Amino acid sequence: MTDLTVQPATPRRGIWGWMLFDWAAQPFFTVVTTFIFGPYFVSRMASDPAMGQAAWGYGIAAAGFVIAILSPILGSIADQTGPRKPWIAFFATIKIVSLFMLWFAAPGSNLFFVVFFFSLASVAAEFSTVFNDSMMPRLVPKDDIGRVSNVAWGLGYLGGMIALIFVIALMAGSPETGKTIIGVDPIFGLDPKLGEDARATGPLSALWYFVFILPMFFFTPDAIKGVPIGPAVRAGLSELKRTLGEVRRRKGIFRFLVSRMIYQDGVNALLALGGAFAAAMFGWSITEIGIFGIILNVVAIVGCLVASRLDTSLGSKTVVMICLVLLSIATVGIVSTGPGFTLFGVLQLSPADSGGLFGTAAEKAYILYGLLIGVAFGPVQASSRSYMARSVTAAESGRYFGIYALAGRATSFAAPFLVATVTAVSASPRMGMAVIILFLAGGLWILAGTPYPADTAEER
Repeated sequence: MTDLTVQPATPRRGIWGWMLFDWAAQPFFTVVTTFIFGPYFVSRMASDPAMGQAAWGYGIAAAGFVIAILSPILGSIADQTGPRKPWIAFFATIKIVSLFMLWFAAPGSNLFFVVFFFSLASVAAEFSTVFNDSMMPRLVPKDDIGRVSNVAWGLGYLGGMIALIFVIALMAGSPETGKTIIGVDPIFGLDPKLGEDARATGPLSALWYFVFILPMFFFTPDAIKGVPIGPAVRAGLSELKRTLGEVRRRKGIFRFLVSRMIYQDGVNALLALGGAFAAAMFGWSITEIGIFGIILNVVAIVGCLVASRLDTSLGSKTVVMICLVLLSIATVGIVSTGPGFTLFGVLQLSPADSGGLFGTAAEKAYILYGLLIGVAFGPVQASSRSYMARSVTAAESGRYFGIYALAGRATSFAAPFLVATVTAVSASPRMGMAVIILFLAGGLWILAGTPYPADTAEER
């Protein structure tokens, strides 16, 4: 087989091109999935918030199922063909087209149509990430993997925050006044009453993604060409079968992947549904949800920068465990908070509304819990990525990052499906969100007994 590991030292601009992928990709998750379009879909597009949360959850679950099935297959094939950029370009095209279709998600539109294109964009985004992540062991020395991974993730949140500020300041108008938070009319004549400010986040994220993945294509070196696509498919499927048997013998990696399979379900559900949950509970406008998102992203950037140092000194496993504890505490906090109370009513709060943004005490308590999420949700993913990159060689990175994606998505439909189902059965979004705690705690328990990557590497 062609040796795909021979690669000259990566120039600085190549590393930055690779890191800018996170900058390019993050606005989709920030303004579409979590803070703007998702809450709009749940609270305004759907006729009932509970039905909206259920439909959104089922859409996320469907995307997770497709990702779980195909990620390891595509990763194994990519190891045979060599270059990752053609795969990224193919799925980038699908993602961009799907995001433009979200513009047609007017209130009263067919929910299935909207969820289909959102799910398709999610699938394409995840597949692109698999191929981008699998480039890391070839580009970055192992001693620098944790630092580069966390800095890239922090860079992504900075990009997401800038996109979110742009939406809040210039696009998201109040349905009552028609003005944005800085007192101007929404750009491009967007009509908030028709949800155009939220719907425009799809095309905005698509254009942002297209522009900022270009440095990766221009400057980041790719693997050398391997075998043609036909033989690569046959060899990749055969290699995948061997890898699935091999990973069970590499006990450290296997235990880590099982742990991630569980806790990442909880993380994904929390990120995808947290903003919509707040919108339904407190009746937040797009402006308030957006400001909440900006706060979380500022904290997330700081969290990633701190974690970039901790990952080197303490190890990626320790960073992930700390983050899971913080996320568990935060999830308990948000599901225990409602108008006039927190901690399941143990602490009663004044129901008085000051009339400004986040005017009630309960909303302020929710934001405090949100700060814990902001600190942890970037590092938990960046340090998981660095754990995996430290544990495999460049030659096997595609298939193992495909399995890594499988572990992050194999049961990723489970958490949103259970959240959606419990919400639909109980008619209580709070009870549905509480399911997430089980996934975070379960993953943490398994990870506690998992060896560090240095120990894992000895199993080869």
